[in-house]
Amino acid sequence: MEMPSAGPLPDDWCVRHFDHLSPDLAATMPETMARMRELCPVARSEEHGGFWVVSRYEDVVSAAQNWEVFSSAHGLGIAGAPSVVRNLPVQADPPEQRVFKRLINPFFTPAAVAPWEAPTRALVTRLIDGFIEDGECEFMDAFARPLPSLAFFTLAINAPSEDLDKVSHLASRSSVPDDPQARECWLGLYAWIQGFVADRREGPPRGDVVDAVLNAEIDGRPITEEEIIGTVQLLILGGLETTAGALGLILRRFCAEPEIPEALRAEPALIPGAVQELLRLEPSFVSVGRTAVRDGELGGHPIKKGDKVLLHWASANRDGAEFADPDTFKLDRARNPHVGFGVGPHRCAGSNLARLNLRVALEELLRRLDGIALRDGAAIQYHRGLTRSPLSLPITFRPGPRLAR
Repeated sequence: MEMPSAGPLPDDWCVRHFDHLSPDLAATMPETMARMRELCPVARSEEHGGFWVVSRYEDVVSAAQNWEVFSSAHGLGIAGAPSVVRNLPVQADPPEQRVFKRLINPFFTPAAVAPWEAPTRALVTRLIDGFIEDGECEFMDAFARPLPSLAFFTLAINAPSEDLDKVSHLASRSSVPDDPQARECWLGLYAWIQGFVADRREGPPRGDVVDAVLNAEIDGRPITEEEIIGTVQLLILGGLETTAGALGLILRRFCAEPEIPEALRAEPALIPGAVQELLRLEPSFVSVGRTAVRDGELGGHPIKKGDKVLLHWASANRDGAEFADPDTFKLDRARNPHVGFGVGPHRCAGSNLARLNLRVALEELLRRLDGIALRDGAAIQYHRGLTRSPLSLPITFRPGPRLAR
């Protein structure tokens, strides 16, 4: 059984009026991006003042690695409320970018996140206990959003869990550029981080990434307040939004293709590999913006200095030139160089933590929830923009017992 298809958006929309903020694109992304790759792998959209859309794997990877031409420091630069401070290290290019990346990387290596497996599993168990007896839940609210948020707040940055709902709301709304509350949410997120940083300075050291950022030196000088806030801001945006989206997209696929959870229940050892394949098919981090800082070329098209470029990770992940049978979930896929975490200098620093959260979540969900299905009549709508996730995902399953009383 394959995921239900709504068909691609019209050809003229694909070639001339592509808009990454469109809810219609979020609803038809696999089909529409397949049509983009077929019609014009490097297309010029007239929306938002004009920008290029890059959809083939080869071109996406080439541009992402060529930071000297396609700058991350300037982003996409289309309509929308900008953040109060730069998101670091994403909104910087090497060599500056490398300084901030080296600052946070040691706290998210496989060895660094491995001790978080047991507390993450305990958190997963507690969340499942909250709804398993009911035989139904709104999965995004009951599990997908709370899990990575609570894990990140309590394990990675040692932030007060009582602030989580507020921060999650601010992060989610600020990340939709044309949301009328985006600017207000950016300001609210800035203010919360400012207060959080002040509290951490007054408290005892925790030996975490926040301590490292607070005490950092950048090219021989103390890190500035704006750089501190920008780095913590990026950690929050990456830690809260993307893993929640991936969980929602994965469960949506489980509902449509029940043979996948059945196979994984039969052989749980296959779950780590399945996570990689599911991230290829269902990345929540779908695209990223760049600005050409000098003349260049992509897919035979001349790119001029100042041109805006959208690199579409989700499209690259389904390019048949790179992945055989690209729209099919294949547990035995021997080679899987997906770009669900990006590629090049700005590849996601938190990928190991995300994979840990996803693996532990799937192990426990599949062990305890059977007969997972989309609630009858449910119509799924998606968060739109540079990330994609179900806004809600009402599911049903066979009720089971709580593990903790």
